[in-house]
Amino acid sequence: MENVQQPHHNPPRLGERVLTAVSRDPLAAPHRFRNDVLLAAAVAVLALVLALFVQDGRRPDALGWVLLAGSAVPLAWRRARPFLVLAAVLCCVAPYHALDNTHAAPVPASLLALYTVAAIARPLHTFLIGSGVIGLALSVMFRVGTHEGLEALRTSGWIISVLVFGVDVRIYRRYIASVVGRAERAERTREEEAARRVAEERLRIARDLHDLLAHSITLIGVQTSVASHVLTVDPDRLDRAAIAKALDDIAETCRTARGELRTTLEVLRADGTDAEGPLPDLAGLPDLVRAADAHLDVRTGDRRIPPAVGAAAYRIVQESLTNAVRHGGPGVRIRVSVEAADSRLQVTVSDNGTGNGSGTGSDSGYGIIGMRERARSVGGTLAAGPRDGGGFEVAAALPLQQTEALA
Repeated sequence: MENVQQPHHNPPRLGERVLTAVSRDPLAAPHRFRNDVLLAAAVAVLALVLALFVQDGRRPDALGWVLLAGSAVPLAWRRARPFLVLAAVLCCVAPYHALDNTHAAPVPASLLALYTVAAIARPLHTFLIGSGVIGLALSVMFRVGTHEGLEALRTSGWIISVLVFGVDVRIYRRYIASVVGRAERAERTREEEAARRVAEERLRIARDLHDLLAHSITLIGVQTSVASHVLTVDPDRLDRAAIAKALDDIAETCRTARGELRTTLEVLRADGTDAEGPLPDLAGLPDLVRAADAHLDVRTGDRRIPPAVGAAAYRIVQESLTNAVRHGGPGVRIRVSVEAADSRLQVTVSDNGTGNGSGTGSDSGYGIIGMRERARSVGGTLAAGPRDGGGFEVAAALPLQQTEALA
């Protein structure tokens, strides 16, 4: 059996780990208290070594050792309470230096506390605090002796360097945070745009399926009622021709619905480059209105009808016929008019039925909403309402030139 080698992931380099640690928010770093405790212990050990082996003052006595330890212990809370930690360190370091103990020993703790404040506080506050610390250090050291004061003045550049480094780290962290924030906002924008496109696609699918299935199911219901009526009114004088015609109409409606559903699904699976092409257009209106026993009047002349406009007109007529057959009552007469004039396609579907054309259910109400969206998708308008003298009318005006859909 062959050994499958797993992909080898190189561990991050030391420089990358340092940059990651520096750019991370100090209050959001993992295990920050544990790390600060370890750092405080390391600083305490370094202070002990400096106090024992560096001869720039006398070796600390018992009070000096307590003050030296007191300058390192607060560093465990340096990120949580940077200003209080700096104050506690200074309160221990100032009398430690005033007693002329080994002056190099508390320097690491002092510089770390100053760096923490500079990396968190605003630059103005850092400048004021740094000036105060330098002034306090010089005043204490000059009281110890002129030589010590001059030495402190010479080494005060280390304090300034630490402060500048802390401010630079703070600026770098803010820059990284702003870059990450912009990336997160851009990602949220992309997600919202994707969600909006998904919602629009779902609405389009629902509208297509509603227009197709509602019309076909309504016609099947009407034709089934006709067959049932013929069978129950006078069974002794059975009109076989009428029953056969009703059943043939049902079969034809099912075949038409199946074909349109297959076409719709093919369009939904397509990549969108030619989504409107296979959809029904004005050429399918005669078969559509014939199934609803309506009168059709088409006057488009030689005008070119864009595919999107033709598909919108077809669906509007289809939904209007569905509503008229469903709510118009028995014996309803329907008239469909499609006329191209003044760069617009005027589509009118009217009936003389007894219903209001909109129904009381949410499904029919959604149908009128879908017709309005159909018209708006090609930049047109649609009005629907009762007619004077009875009946219902749907009138849509669809532009024949490509326009932007209304917002």
